[in-house]
Amino acid sequence: MRRIYPYFTLTLIVFLSTLFLWLPFLTKSSNWLGLKLENSSFEYIYKHYDGPLYVIPAKTLYDPAKLKTPDGGNILAQPANYFAAHLPLYPLTIRLLKEFISNSFQINELAYLKSMLLVNIFATVGLAWFFYFILKKIKITKAPMLLTIIFLFLPRLFVVRSVGAPESLFLLLILGSLYFFEKGKYLLAGLFGGLATMTKSPGILLFGAYCLVFAEKLLVKKKNIERSMPKIDWLGIALIPAGLLVVFIIYWKQMGDFFAYFNSGDNIHLIFPFSVFNFKMPWVGTAWLEDVIFYFLLYGLTVISLFKSKQRSFFYFSLVFFIATLFIQHRDIGRYSLPLWPMALIAHEKFFTSKKFIAICIVLFPAIFFYAWNFLSYNIMPIADWTPYL
Repeated sequence: MRRIYPYFTLTLIVFLSTLFLWLPFLTKSSNWLGLKLENSSFEYIYKHYDGPLYVIPAKTLYDPAKLKTPDGGNILAQPANYFAAHLPLYPLTIRLLKEFISNSFQINELAYLKSMLLVNIFATVGLAWFFYFILKKIKITKAPMLLTIIFLFLPRLFVVRSVGAPESLFLLLILGSLYFFEKGKYLLAGLFGGLATMTKSPGILLFGAYCLVFAEKLLVKKKNIERSMPKIDWLGIALIPAGLLVVFIIYWKQMGDFFAYFNSGDNIHLIFPFSVFNFKMPWVGTAWLEDVIFYFLLYGLTVISLFKSKQRSFFYFSLVFFIATLFIQHRDIGRYSLPLWPMALIAHEKFFTSKKFIAICIVLFPAIFFYAWNFLSYNIMPIADWTPYL
């Protein structure tokens, strides 16, 4: 029984922290500890970017005919290809859960929006469980529970795990892929990686990382890949790009455009190194970007610290993802770089579990909630008509 206590504890932490974060919106508080909330309601949570944008493909399955308003216009005044930027795995899980709760519990009111949140919360529980499991299994730290709790409360992750967002599912699938790769189960690593790629396109970077691991075995250690691992099993990582191919096929079948993702608008933000530091660009829009330097610093140190790690996929994934992050021209580097966060905790576990770090975390813990409440009241979609999301 003791083995399940940590998992029960983590489940409780996820649910209680989320519920407390939602409290000012559930209670419709107009003034929450000094923060003014105009027309406060739970709609703030439903409207948080980009959650509702995943509900629409969940309802329509990218069918252009269903992406029309009753008067023949486009939903959100956007062409059908616009929704191709929101990859299908998260919308499909929303749709499946919606069907389940509607048929099993007769929950029909706001069923898609409720499913949008529930899928993310369940994925967060699974993410916490699996991160804790990896820490225990690989024996990375003597304090796996403490490190997992710290993992859950990175401010940017705290927000995205509490609203409609695919990041928790994405991180869970990435960690699953990395774990099975380290265990030599390349078919499962490829399967999880392919599903990650169907959730968010940066999942394809797993494939590049694994190729570098194999290249190292050939060039650095001078091992023959075909002798050191079963050929069929090794080819399992091909499921990662296959996941992206499945996405393109879905778009081709539903929208008639195999490359709909690339035609969905300005959603590919890879420009050139450090291009985020340009306030005139539409996805940046501010010069207050000093926090981005700290993200680059933390994750750059993570790559260096993992250089001699026994878990070679951890190092190469961090390296590839960090380099890609440097090219992103978007204000929200904190969200785009989230897959590097568990790697940072693994690389610097002694620092993150030190008494000094824990002491200051206790002092700053309320600040994480104040940050999250402030962000939740700001980063919302201007939804006047809820019809497309119901």
